[in-house]
Amino acid sequence: MPAEWHPHERCWMAWPCRERTWSAVTDGGYAASLEKARAAFAAVARAIADFEPVTMVARAGDAAGASALCGPSVRVLEMDLSDSWLRDTGPTFLIDGQGGRAGIQWRFNAWGDDRPGYEADKRIATGLLDRLGLPVHAAPFVFEGGAVHSDGEGTALVVEECVLNPNRNAGMTREVFEARMAAWLGIEKVIWLPFGLEDDETDGHVDEVACFAAPGHVLALSTADPGDSNHGRLAANLAALDAARDARGRALKVGKLPQPAARFTDRGMRIPLSYTNYYPPNGGLVMPAFGVPEDDAARAVLEAVFPERRVVQVPAFDIALGGGCIHCITQQQPVAS
Repeated sequence: MPAEWHPHERCWMAWPCRERTWSAVTDGGYAASLEKARAAFAAVARAIADFEPVTMVARAGDAAGASALCGPSVRVLEMDLSDSWLRDTGPTFLIDGQGGRAGIQWRFNAWGDDRPGYEADKRIATGLLDRLGLPVHAAPFVFEGGAVHSDGEGTALVVEECVLNPNRNAGMTREVFEARMAAWLGIEKVIWLPFGLEDDETDGHVDEVACFAAPGHVLALSTADPGDSNHGRLAANLAALDAARDARGRALKVGKLPQPAARFTDRGMRIPLSYTNYYPPNGGLVMPAFGVPEDDAARAVLEAVFPERRVVQVPAFDIALGGGCIHCITQQQPVAS
């Protein structure tokens, strides 16, 4: 599994189609909607298309609307969908360093059977790989693409409460998981973070709390507010990163991204808001804005970490209301070499 800064051939996305995903209402009365989500997805797609080709997968009945909103810079491909989180349902691409590529169809169970009616999403990775003429490797265990970050040099970041959750693979141990990562992704060292975000519907995907910026360099979400409900979780993750060594024996350089101000649904569930949930197209970085003061501080951090990339900030609160953000709705297809 290459790192996300490996050159991309294109970015894949999936058009919002599931009404129930976009039904949250904030404590201030702001309501999610399919229309708002589609506008936000289209803005992300257009931003990425300034750097690399983008293909948006859409249901047949939604393709014309997707094309109209995304504009001519985004290709629309008709396929059956259950939902729109292609990082998790699409293929995780692999390269062999000799010009070969393949992809993994993870066994998908909608984040621990959390959402009903996901039959189409169980097949979409295979469908895309077949269209691309690439080999399909069907994993015999449950996993999602948003649950792992790779440095491309044999190290992976994962969150223990997510990947070892009994609702995925009951009875799986760290040792079994590490063996599977070695076999399926070429991972030599797994760095275990204890926690995801509070109320994360994925049970704690790593892309909401930490990501690799370069080999040996990790960015992690943090908060200095001891009264914040995520303070202990994020502090424990930082401690794990400070103590870790990667597959090459390096201590990690750990940078911090501020956690956005807390927002809640009218049912008291915390909305997952994170600046580690960005997408790095070729030569750029497309990051979320949530309409909070931390937006500017997070952008400054990312511009300092990636001076060679053009940072573009896209309003993404309407995406977060569905349970994820920019990284969750994108999947990079690496070039073969």
